[in-house]
Amino acid sequence: MRSRMSGPFVLPVRDIVRRPGEMREHEFTVALAEQWGEGIVSLPKGSALDLDVRLESVHEGILVSGTADGEYSGECGRCLTPITRPVEVEFQELFAYPSEEETDFEVQDDHVDLETLVRDAAVLSLPFQPVCQPDCLGLDPRTGEKLTASTGTEQAAPIDPRWSALQQITDQDGTAESRAAEKEES
Repeated sequence: MRSRMSGPFVLPVRDIVRRPGEMREHEFTVALAEQWGEGIVSLPKGSALDLDVRLESVHEGILVSGTADGEYSGECGRCLTPITRPVEVEFQELFAYPSEEETDFEVQDDHVDLETLVRDAAVLSLPFQPVCQPDCLGLDPRTGEKLTASTGTEQAAPIDPRWSALQQITDQDGTAESRAAEKEES
């Protein structure tokens, strides 16, 4: 009898089904048939995903655990520079034997299909606000050019004309502080 389940993420478990304590390990690479992720970064279509999977037979089903390694690509959330970074995720899930109980993952035709499990783990591990480097300064708000280095001085924000009279008081702060220091000395 030929199995109806096929695909790059489908693994046979016929030899360990209902044999608690039995284990199999698999290492393989899958080329993604579609893009995974919808944010600023994603795992692109055609990119390679290296899987290291351990299948363990337990009384309730097949316990699947492993890691997936790949590369995400997209844009820096601050300066919009293209970035590509490695991503490694761990996953673990019980694929239950078919029964009357409803489960998210089941052993079907003596196979387990890891695609949904691996996709969910990989997409959830992608950074929400990726950056090209931890100290990325982003874009200049006036010119739109990428800021490469800090000027070292803080740029004063434009003052609201309604508060400009208070600027005179802060300008005098330096002289007011020196006068207070002179009074304390005498």
